[in-house]
Amino acid sequence: MSGNTFGNIFKVTSFGESHGEAMGVVIDGMPPNIEVDTNALQQELDRRRPGAFKFATSRNEPDKAIILSGVFQNKTLGTPIAVIIKNTNQKSEDYKEIKSNPRVGHADQTTLDKFGIKDHRGGGRASGRETVSRVIAGYFAGLIIPTIKVHALITQIGELRELNGIDKEVENYLFKLKTEGESAGGEVAVSIKNVPKGLGDPCFDKLKATLSHALLSIGSCMGISFGIGEEFKSKLGSEISTDRENFGGIEGGISNGEEICLKLIFKAPSTVGKNAKEGRHDPCILPRVVPVIESMIKITLCDHYLMQKTLLR
Repeated sequence: MSGNTFGNIFKVTSFGESHGEAMGVVIDGMPPNIEVDTNALQQELDRRRPGAFKFATSRNEPDKAIILSGVFQNKTLGTPIAVIIKNTNQKSEDYKEIKSNPRVGHADQTTLDKFGIKDHRGGGRASGRETVSRVIAGYFAGLIIPTIKVHALITQIGELRELNGIDKEVENYLFKLKTEGESAGGEVAVSIKNVPKGLGDPCFDKLKATLSHALLSIGSCMGISFGIGEEFKSKLGSEISTDRENFGGIEGGISNGEEICLKLIFKAPSTVGKNAKEGRHDPCILPRVVPVIESMIKITLCDHYLMQKTLLR
């Protein structure tokens, strides 16, 4: 069993450490003869990359995707696709203190407890930099299910509520948090349109279960709800059973063909105070996590789509 591989037919294996030579991903199960646009892939990575916002980490890297295998003359071969992103802007000396002083709220101590060894530089495998692998895989998954549209929207960051993404007010708020050595969590609302009926399998691979698995595997994601979410706990059966929209596009763990709606809760980054002000840390991960959310959803739906095609043959 490996915690680094996700999927049944569309299999994604993430590898690399934050301060190693490179981060990367191997994608198996990709059908052949699908057109690959390397510029579009790079655009997805640019949405996630560090250094894109004045309030974000000062670690600034181009995150240039290098396709090693599985693509020839801009078309998929049907063989495993391997892609790497080279690490070019590490400052490993900044992390020498945590080698013997694990940080609270991070995976420093728990990783050491599990494996008996840890690459402490930049958090190693537990670093948010690992998510570049997911964004790459999400791009390729999207090529298989191009009609499915996934849109994640930041609706809350800290004390700022009812947001519609990142605007100047949000930027100023996050920059203020950064200068104060503080951090914030928030909420992301997700809309998934044009999902085919019948995705999801009873009993343990319900669509809501696999989506939850995928999304809660993103660092700092602490909660997920579908449809009307927390309202379910106070609604009577007669109130919820008359409208399918209450269930957010999933009934009995299987997609019903309607828009899938869900919300995600993210905690504030645990690095605060002097380390946050002087180090290379984000005061909030939400601005950079949006493409990661969309990618994990595409990966999950792609895998279910391919499993459903196999079932109906």
